[in-house]
Amino acid sequence: MKPLKPFSYFDPQDLPTVSKLLIEQGEGAHLLAGGTDLLVRMKKGEISPSTLINLKRVQGLNGIERKPEKALTIGALTPISALVQSSLIQSESPVLAQAARLLGSPSIRNLATLGGNIGRASPASDMAPPLMVLTARILVEGPGGKRELPLEAIFAGPGKTNLKPGEVMASFRVPKMPPLSAATYLKLGRREGMDLALVGVAVFLKLDEKGETTEARVALASVAPIPVRARKAEEELLSGPMTEDRVRRAALAAVSDSCPLSDMRASASYRKEMTRVLASRAIEEVRQMARGGIVH
Repeated sequence: MKPLKPFSYFDPQDLPTVSKLLIEQGEGAHLLAGGTDLLVRMKKGEISPSTLINLKRVQGLNGIERKPEKALTIGALTPISALVQSSLIQSESPVLAQAARLLGSPSIRNLATLGGNIGRASPASDMAPPLMVLTARILVEGPGGKRELPLEAIFAGPGKTNLKPGEVMASFRVPKMPPLSAATYLKLGRREGMDLALVGVAVFLKLDEKGETTEARVALASVAPIPVRARKAEEELLSGPMTEDRVRRAALAAVSDSCPLSDMRASASYRKEMTRVLASRAIEEVRQMARGGIVH
């Protein structure tokens, strides 16, 4: 660990002040949410912010709710542990609780926030793939007012987002899952729940009353510069009856949608093979879950 370099610290209580500070302080300003990534990187000397802007006292960024006839809303400062514990998440979007359980240790989940996990734009984000297959959207606030964008549109590259200067993620909107649908997230790590994903695969399927697939979404982590939708796999899943061969071809299509790199944690070829394996397992698992709601 290296000694921290001096930095300015601000403790605002509303988003307009946060936006103003981000613009005034410039590129050296960093937002502090849970701090599980930022503070570690600072101690290692990987980054040296000139300014930290604490979000913990900003009103309205924490909480999980769904108003009648509206999407589930999750505040950006909501701890990952709250996703695990929320009865609303478990009943309406259980794949989010499933993914949250796989993120780090209990102590990390208590500190880490959903906005922090998405905002760091890590290719290995555990929360991005399930949010993507649920077609979640992000509510962003900044000097230009509020705007909403698909979650997958937030990623510009490793560690980079498409937020405009002064913009802050405020909340996530997650549509209610329709009948005869299901989703899952499978993760491969070197240590269960304690490591960044070597490969992560989320799958969503919606069936009709005959058991045919009418909607399919697949998202991948750790196999591209950013979390990505596997569009070719989705097209394959929608191209005909869900046979064993179709599952096999969809899993292979997911591999073709990936472009992993080799690093000290795993080779590119290993990540591709595990993408195929996890995609196949996830598709079959979700198909069985969704078929459970069909009345025979």
